[in-house]
Amino acid sequence: MLEHVPAWMGKLFSNFRAGHEKLAIMKAGISADMPMIDLCSTAFAAGARLPDRFTADGEGMSPPLLWANLPEGTSSLALIVEDPDAPAPNPLVHALVLNMSADQSHIKEGEIAKDGTLAPLVGRNSYGARAWLPPDPPTGHGNHDYVFQLFALSAAVETADDPGRSALMEAMTGKVLGAGVLIGTYGRSEAAPSAPVSTSLAPQ
Repeated sequence: MLEHVPAWMGKLFSNFRAGHEKLAIMKAGISADMPMIDLCSTAFAAGARLPDRFTADGEGMSPPLLWANLPEGTSSLALIVEDPDAPAPNPLVHALVLNMSADQSHIKEGEIAKDGTLAPLVGRNSYGARAWLPPDPPTGHGNHDYVFQLFALSAAVETADDPGRSALMEAMTGKVLGAGVLIGTYGRSEAAPSAPVSTSLAPQ
């Protein structure tokens, strides 16, 4: 949809961004002594461009994610994916997944969807859908960060049946044991993506 925004308009608002300081991980009570979770993807390297198939310019499926080294006492996991570069007052929420088992170590490609295997655990994105919201930055707005934030919680969260970001953040209060962060980028003026990366965390 936003690919049709005139490039001159995107450039006009290039300095209007929600801000990284408003990301969920900045609001979740993470302290310096909390352990960090190893979070990665087999589809893109940390800080690298997201392949088109995960965006509005491709198939729009969610990317695969892998993690390890959960803090002791982890009972459940929650994932929040946000775009702090969106031209909006707050980061745009691209995915919410809550109450994943502490035994889970990955999310498969395309699994965050209204009809995917994770569907019962998927919350609402910024467009109100219980699904992955494909990155769709305005043309001419420059590169956007897509910040994948995985939270280890001491207990499952209790929310409404279709929670949004605010409800999930409130339910997480006092339960966060640690977190992991992975950033992918996307912009309509970037070069073509490099080949997928490999990782030792890949499920066998």
